[in-house]
Amino acid sequence: MRTPLVSAIAFALAGLSVVVAAAPAADSSHLATTQLPRSVRPSHYDVAVVPHADKLAFDGKVAITVDVLEPTTSITLNAVDMAFANVTLAPVKGKVTFAAPKVAINADAQTATFTFDHAVPAGSYTLSMDYTGKIGTQPNGLFAIDYDTRTSGKKRALYTQFENSDARRFIPSWDEPAYKATFTLTATVPSADMAVNNMPVATSKDVGNGLQKVTFAQTPKMSTYLLFFGVGEFDRATTMSDGVEIGVITQKGLTSQAQFTLDSAKAVLHEYNGYFGVPYPLPKLDNIASPGQSQFFGAMENWGAIYTFEYALLLDPSISTQADKEEVFNTAAHEMAHQWFGDLVTMNWWDDLWLNEGFASWMASRTTERLHPEWHTNLDAISIREQAMGRDAIATTHPVVQKIDTVEQASQAFDSITYSKGESVIRMLEAYVGADTWQKGVQSYIKAHAYQNTVSDDLWKEIDAAAGKPVSTIAHDFTLQPGIPLVRVESVSCAAGSTTLKLSQGEFTRDRPDKKPLLWHVPVIAKTVGGAPSTTLLENGSGSVTVAGCGPVLVNAGQTAYFRTLYAPAQFTALKNAFTKLDPIDQLGITSDVWALGMAGLQPASDVLDLIKATPLDASPFLWDDIATDFTSLDSYFKNNARGRAALRRFASARLSPKLAQVGWEAKAGEEAPVANLRAHLIGSLGNLGDAKVIAEARRRYETNEIPPELRKTILAVVATNADAATWDKLHEQAKAEKSPLVKDRLYGLLADPVDDALAQRALDLALTGEAGQTNSAALISGVSRRHPELAFDFAVAHKDAVDKLVDSTSATRFYPMLTAGSSDLALADRIKAFADKSIAASSRRDTDTAIAGVRYRNQVLTQRIPAVEAWLKKNG
Repeated sequence: MRTPLVSAIAFALAGLSVVVAAAPAADSSHLATTQLPRSVRPSHYDVAVVPHADKLAFDGKVAITVDVLEPTTSITLNAVDMAFANVTLAPVKGKVTFAAPKVAINADAQTATFTFDHAVPAGSYTLSMDYTGKIGTQPNGLFAIDYDTRTSGKKRALYTQFENSDARRFIPSWDEPAYKATFTLTATVPSADMAVNNMPVATSKDVGNGLQKVTFAQTPKMSTYLLFFGVGEFDRATTMSDGVEIGVITQKGLTSQAQFTLDSAKAVLHEYNGYFGVPYPLPKLDNIASPGQSQFFGAMENWGAIYTFEYALLLDPSISTQADKEEVFNTAAHEMAHQWFGDLVTMNWWDDLWLNEGFASWMASRTTERLHPEWHTNLDAISIREQAMGRDAIATTHPVVQKIDTVEQASQAFDSITYSKGESVIRMLEAYVGADTWQKGVQSYIKAHAYQNTVSDDLWKEIDAAAGKPVSTIAHDFTLQPGIPLVRVESVSCAAGSTTLKLSQGEFTRDRPDKKPLLWHVPVIAKTVGGAPSTTLLENGSGSVTVAGCGPVLVNAGQTAYFRTLYAPAQFTALKNAFTKLDPIDQLGITSDVWALGMAGLQPASDVLDLIKATPLDASPFLWDDIATDFTSLDSYFKNNARGRAALRRFASARLSPKLAQVGWEAKAGEEAPVANLRAHLIGSLGNLGDAKVIAEARRRYETNEIPPELRKTILAVVATNADAATWDKLHEQAKAEKSPLVKDRLYGLLADPVDDALAQRALDLALTGEAGQTNSAALISGVSRRHPELAFDFAVAHKDAVDKLVDSTSATRFYPMLTAGSSDLALADRIKAFADKSIAASSRRDTDTAIAGVRYRNQVLTQRIPAVEAWLKKNG
């Protein structure tokens, strides 16, 4: 945007004579991208709000301390859906007065501009105003959640969600991450309700009429998107960790279901204080559980007041699983990591969002592994890497550090590149420099930039210094350019008890076989099976490494690096024959590479079936979990091929059923957590694959109510997937009757699962009624899309006006395209484009283009790769 400049001559002509406080110099070291003029900067917000929950509206007052950095006749800030009154500007020092400014609202730019009748000199001022705003029904700005209770009927609670650019719906503000300021919030709320903010309550006063005025302590200096306010009929449970009060806040009567989160937070805070070397700086840290869900996020790292949907915070003994427990822990650990990476130190602009999300994801994975080694979540590193590579291998990928120009582009930046590739690159770099060195660099970075904004090179500077070598060279390759290195093992030769590997580096893509490959500096760890590892840095596209011993060779041993490995056929055969001797993480890594390379046409697509066929029953539960996922993925390509689907399902059942028989339907005393997770996945996968025995047993248990709590979701899902109309009606009645929001939301979600087209249509129709809840209805549509992408997309487009009201604004440009993720119908790709041309701005079509690329890729797999799978099944199935 253009910055309004007022010349010194114009200032002189204004005829003002006033003493004002000296304005601080602008920090030019990291000039952040901004959509606002740079002439004014806030330092403190004093906010007072009066919510009218019944009217879905609120009244507000704000006094903003600002520094005018250069003379200007106008002040522009962000505001959405607001009306203003009594706007004044007064110097912090001095007695000059300004006439009430003219107010101009630009809804498209999401700004309000206050224009004064003469120039405002540089200095410090207080900008004050009254305003009104709206309370939404989707998680943007200040919003309402309506929910059932077991004993007190329906209730309404209010919460805020501001990331990435929605604080402007609650406070007229400089709503960009680089405009850090302090905040003091006062709220007038019902006396019986609990009000929650980032900081503890400072004062509370009865003001009559059943209301109380609650003022919270001043926050530290922070970005607007981290502010939080909530109010409702809540309970709070607390504990202490390193002198900080840790709290969980739930709807009335449910704090017992948050006990695991509370206990976990206590341990995690202590762990993080030690790791970061900077103690958590606020006096309290709450985690607030909310009914409902969003198409955009599951939890939010508001500083001192994490907001989390109930499904990712509570453990209900009637339905929660071991997998839920792990998700709850990881979610809390992720959001708590943000209290340092994101809150204390914040990216300058959304270009460097990965500094927040990639680090929080990596830190959560690291901490889960450290505090719960019995879960063996170190093996999740492969699935995390695959999430990134699936997105990174197509033409619409983007670098980890990406160019962001608009609010919509910022919303689309929250993707698997930012999260999963960011995490995977950090994991690779930590392995390259060593864990202690990496921690030393992270600690230096946090200490140097506390309460400030940064860019990625600020981090690399500290890591380079700690490592004593240019780690930034590797880091730049993997964060400033998109894509995946492809390391080819060109030759293997053994002499005198050592093996020399000649390697070359290309680029792995799924849809651009003729693309000129990019180059990376690639850290490579290689070994012979059972031998000691050796390391090298692959530069300029080629290199070699010598490893101890002779025999099958393994590249990317330990799977810490971000690349795919392609072996020559003889090398792959040798590795396949030694597959059972590999560590589980290498088995998972090789299987994932073979799947991806096969589907891209770089090796036979059926090779993955050879590995599956050779996997013994006593292999890692994680490997069997991966095999079940592969079968389900392959099955989706046989939707219109009955003979091929029957052959695949026979082979899948022959492999998976013995494993299910081994682990059984009932938990065994002392079994490990991965076994419990595998049991549920095997039952669910076999149910999806049409296994008659599993479907019959699930139905029997459903009808007789012989359902262990840890299998309730799984069994109900199998029943719902294979439901007839009568069963769907029964599930629907159960959902309507359920009073627990957590369970109710799950039951409504099941209604979107059926294979039957007519029942899928009924779920779509139900979504428009609002019966499932305003924040849950869109999930019914996206749920249907998993099995019926064409049906769901066409329905959503046909009812766009109604569906738009069910989707939070941060998901607006991605919700419709994402409905097509499971389709291979090229005609649908044309319909996606037509929809985008009509409804999505040209600058906001990354998700649209990705959806189209995904449909085309799946069609390519269907027509070019699946025939080889069919031929293999005919020969081996």
